[in-house]
Amino acid sequence: MIDPSGAFDRSLGQVAGILAELAHPLADTASHDELEDWLAGAGRELMRSLLQDHLDLRAVREVRRDDVVGCGEDRPRSRVESGHERGLTTVFGAVRVRRLAYRALAASNLCPADVGLNLPEREHSHGLRRLAAIEATRGSFEQAQAAICRATGVTVGKRQIEALAVAAAADVDAFWTVRRPGRGREADALVLTFDGKGIVMRPDSLRPDTAKAAAKASTKLATRLSRGEKRNRKRMAEIACVYDAAPAVRTSADIMASRQAPQAAPPKATGKWLFASVRDAPAAVIAAGFDEAARRDPEHRRPWIVLIDGHYQQLRLVRAEAARRQVKVTIICDFIHVLEYLWRAGWCFFTEGDTAIEDWIATQARRVLEGKAGIAAAAIRRKATARHLEPAQRRGADITANYLLKLRPQLRYDTALAAGWPIATGVIEGAVRHLVKDRMDITGARWGLTGAEAILKLRTLTTNGDFADYWHYHLQQEQHRTHHNRYRDHLALAA
Repeated sequence: MIDPSGAFDRSLGQVAGILAELAHPLADTASHDELEDWLAGAGRELMRSLLQDHLDLRAVREVRRDDVVGCGEDRPRSRVESGHERGLTTVFGAVRVRRLAYRALAASNLCPADVGLNLPEREHSHGLRRLAAIEATRGSFEQAQAAICRATGVTVGKRQIEALAVAAAADVDAFWTVRRPGRGREADALVLTFDGKGIVMRPDSLRPDTAKAAAKASTKLATRLSRGEKRNRKRMAEIACVYDAAPAVRTSADIMASRQAPQAAPPKATGKWLFASVRDAPAAVIAAGFDEAARRDPEHRRPWIVLIDGHYQQLRLVRAEAARRQVKVTIICDFIHVLEYLWRAGWCFFTEGDTAIEDWIATQARRVLEGKAGIAAAAIRRKATARHLEPAQRRGADITANYLLKLRPQLRYDTALAAGWPIATGVIEGAVRHLVKDRMDITGARWGLTGAEAILKLRTLTTNGDFADYWHYHLQQEQHRTHHNRYRDHLALAA
């Protein structure tokens, strides 16, 4: 039912104009795509007009209150002025918001109508901020700018989009403290897995030691970095993942089965929870992963499995965190990394294209899977010695043997397979590729710390499937921060 005040007459006039254009005989000559383009623009303008008319009607209906008390004040504000306006850029276009302003000496105005509308502190609406947050995580800020313009007809600057994304991520850490997956079954293994990926940063966003090294470094070319010169241009983003895995018992034959032979299904990851940060130190991200594991299994009744790629620094941090918490963990190095090392050794003995290398790799891999990494290392060294290889020729074999011996305690795949635990880091590898490489590693991108952290957290939310719930939580926090904190009595605004 149309309001009798005639507040929507302008919008009704636009509807009539659209209908008249469509009914005109000249419209019969338009192709469907021309009609689509025209209606898209006319429809957005109609939506903007409807929103403006509604805001104008709310301004007319707003009733003066006598219970508006600012934070830290002891009496209601009695000086009220009408007609105070502010702009709001929405997904339909720009509108103006008029409302009553409650004034006080040496204090900013209070506008209770802003609370009901949950107006943002700045000009861009929450709908536009949400769209910016979504598009900024999908591609470059330039692509996000184009996508927003296509969807809304509104042009937002690239730096504004980055700022909107940063603002949109303001409550992610707080949200993660209240939004977590279920605890999982007691029979399931509790898997913690960690990995890192470097992000090219602007000089002022590097960690102190990296920034010093970058300042001392020289470049071969003036216009681009050569091979190896990006080493001191990156800051490490650390990613943690915690998930449940129902036991799936397998054997070495299942892992190294031929393509024709059936393979036993690996443990399936459920209840995945991701956490990532380029701002926090890797130790803090690993601690966050242990926090989530402790939440799921506070009494440590389940087996805690830590899957990593064998990086020494990461291994040291995991051991330190487990010792600090006095919790028993079984650390397993990714079997795929072991295979890569075996292939590195294999090329010391076989020429490219020699199919015999596959049988040799399979034999060594089965030994490692059966808990005989030391035997595999000895066999590799014996073969290199028997071939009378020069030090340079056998370098890959020696590196592989040293790797197997150094990480032998983390290569007890026989125990892991018998218990039904996972032995590969595919879950975290996929997360790193999706969270970091697919967005943060765009050619030519150099990140500031604040923007990189925001995009990383927003992509993590999307990957966890939590963005919709997070946005509802974020808007509640925004209302509290922007509006409720300015009033002495929050409940007085409920009327």
